[in-house]
Amino acid sequence: MKWLYGILCLFFLILFHEFGHFLSAKLFGVKVESFSIGFGPILLHRTVKGTDYRLSLIPLGGYCGMKGENEFREAMDKGFTEVNGEPDSLYGVHPLKRAAIGFAGPFFNFIFAIFCFSLINGIGYKYYSYSNKIVLADELYENMSTAARDAGILSGDEIIKINNKVISDFSEILEEVSVRPDENLTITVLRDNQELTFTVYSELDKDTGTGKIGVAADTSNLIERSTPDYNFFQAIGHGFLDTFEYIGLTFKSILILFKGVNLKNVVGGPARITDMLGTTAQEGFSEGFKTGFISLSNLMAVISISLFIMNLLPIPVLDGGLILIAFIETISRRKVPPKIQYRISFIGFAFIGILFIIGLIGDINYFISGAKLK
Repeated sequence: MKWLYGILCLFFLILFHEFGHFLSAKLFGVKVESFSIGFGPILLHRTVKGTDYRLSLIPLGGYCGMKGENEFREAMDKGFTEVNGEPDSLYGVHPLKRAAIGFAGPFFNFIFAIFCFSLINGIGYKYYSYSNKIVLADELYENMSTAARDAGILSGDEIIKINNKVISDFSEILEEVSVRPDENLTITVLRDNQELTFTVYSELDKDTGTGKIGVAADTSNLIERSTPDYNFFQAIGHGFLDTFEYIGLTFKSILILFKGVNLKNVVGGPARITDMLGTTAQEGFSEGFKTGFISLSNLMAVISISLFIMNLLPIPVLDGGLILIAFIETISRRKVPPKIQYRISFIGFAFIGILFIIGLIGDINYFISGAKLK
């Protein structure tokens, strides 16, 4: 059942992305020849105002087929020096309109993330965590490095600030440390009613790509916490703030990939993402509708942000490549020759292929590891 949940969630995220391309193409006068819900063999279809609306067999997103999107390949095959598209084709409209059409898909993912975070902030929720009192990990586990002890922190200390951000429970310690690997953190603790400040180096865990300082929770003190009670406009405002925060964290995660992390563990493919979505939905809704809805909304928002950023990378095949070429043509006031577009696209295909292989290996390793734990 969890796979069904996961497929439906991923299906919606991709379809919503394609719907952005669909609306912008219609807006800027590019003919949409086909719009499909799903991929593969067509089950049902109907043509309305020149667009063939389809329901296809494989429920993994969909696609928006625009007139002339492959014209540069046809121009190259015929030996043309530039792409001369018809007025209602993708390469026939002004480059800035083409860039806007390319941007619309990722932008819809961005809007969806804001919508999800705004809902979460508006609804609010309770959660359980341990207090901010810590135990040094080397007292619980053998052969465990403890950067916190090296800096002077002791078991029983209460961490009250990390980089001047107020900390009130252990979940907030995990959030702040995990997203700041390979950094020196300024940590303030409360010890015997006295505030002490230490500089602690957050080690990079190469298996997970996260930071760690070698502390564990004091499990003797479980507390119930509630998120702030926001009104409608505050919830939307914090939805924007949360979205931009996660965009920053995603860029940070991309940079971490170049620090020698284990790519097969860190980079996930569609199978792992589907499994994560399905597991989150199944486990969350088993605890109650509200818990399931919030957990799933949060994960879908994070994945939607990843789709937003990934598709804007200036790589041919992705929307970012279309936008890049459109901007080059706008600035130079000359069309990029089909041969150059083809060569750039070939590099893009190679890059995507490498990512796909890494993701596939990561998925296989993820499921093998999961099977061993059962």
